[in-house]
Amino acid sequence: MATLEAVSPGFQFRSPCPAKIRRTAGVSRTFVRANRRLTVKTVKCSLLGERVEEEVSRPPPFTEEENTLINALIGVQGRGRSASPAQLREAEQAVQKLEDTKGVPDPTGSSLIEGRWQLMFTTRPGTASPIQRTFVGVDSFSVFQEVSLRSEDPRVSNIVKFSDAIGELKVEAAASIKGGKRILFQFDRAAFSLNFLPFKVPYPVPFRLLGDEAKGWLDTTYLSESGNIRISRGNKGTTFVLQKVTDPRQRLLSTISSSGVREAVDEFISLNRISSEGELPLLEGEWLMLWSSNEVTESWMENAAKGLMGKQIVRPNGGMKFLVDLFFGLKFSMTGKYEKSGMNTYDVVMDDAAIVAGPYGVPSEMTTKFTIELLYADEKIRISRSYDNILFVHVRVD
Repeated sequence: MATLEAVSPGFQFRSPCPAKIRRTAGVSRTFVRANRRLTVKTVKCSLLGERVEEEVSRPPPFTEEENTLINALIGVQGRGRSASPAQLREAEQAVQKLEDTKGVPDPTGSSLIEGRWQLMFTTRPGTASPIQRTFVGVDSFSVFQEVSLRSEDPRVSNIVKFSDAIGELKVEAAASIKGGKRILFQFDRAAFSLNFLPFKVPYPVPFRLLGDEAKGWLDTTYLSESGNIRISRGNKGTTFVLQKVTDPRQRLLSTISSSGVREAVDEFISLNRISSEGELPLLEGEWLMLWSSNEVTESWMENAAKGLMGKQIVRPNGGMKFLVDLFFGLKFSMTGKYEKSGMNTYDVVMDDAAIVAGPYGVPSEMTTKFTIELLYADEKIRISRSYDNILFVHVRVD
């Protein structure tokens, strides 16, 4: 009997070919991701119900060099606006490495450049446009660029999506191609499309009066052969990293800045359960809490003592520290110890708290005991269940 087979590492699902297609040849495709290739397994249901398989290799969504860039961007806040010097260096080195690999030659002539691209990272020199300065650094907004060079009216549009409920701002530019890498553009119209209004609201910028200020160019210095990653450099010295397809960790972190976080966390854990089987280490370093499922509001000191705020610093030899920035240079600091207690679980005792100002501290009598259960962990992101069965998402920032 012919079967439809879905294959992933450590998981197989089989279902018989439906009876209604046994009389006709049917084809179903399944994708098997390996380290360096994507195998497409084609399963045919023949006229006689025989099972025939064919395999064709296709490139994976991201190459090794592209994954290096994606890893560098995990945890970078504000699409680069709030990045640390170390994060910026890592991202810029990964960008340069990809640019050196060349990618698709003459990217402006390729159909892969067409479509909607999500902005994942940008450098922000002082000459950045007002839209960049106002919107790009806000993580709760999604920023896109639409490229349409093969239509009768070639255009490049920058889009800021505020949310599904509110709507978006779209700034459009007439575009033309110069050479194999450069797109010339001139902004000529813009409007807010707000879901609670039946009409568009014009963006109050008189493009016609701006002259050369409304003009510019964009060089595509790297376009992936899969069409999933693009690196561009603008006439004002800004570097942009854009993606059509995003890594699951990127989608999770993006969702944390918007809505539906609990559903995204559950889905991510489910998708990564197989790859995360085995022992998960409690990695050393500074981990910033991005989200927790806690819905009970307590005093800030109680939340800080339970690890519901700020950073969790994991030290060698079983040391742990909570650090929360308060105001006017004041910090809440709490130290303690952790030890392994089971499969992917660690018992934690925090018992040395203080309010710190510079070299001085005021001690506080507090003790907190809880268990950390690791649900997913890699070098950049960690999902755990901890105090009072609360789910946590941390990103590494050191």
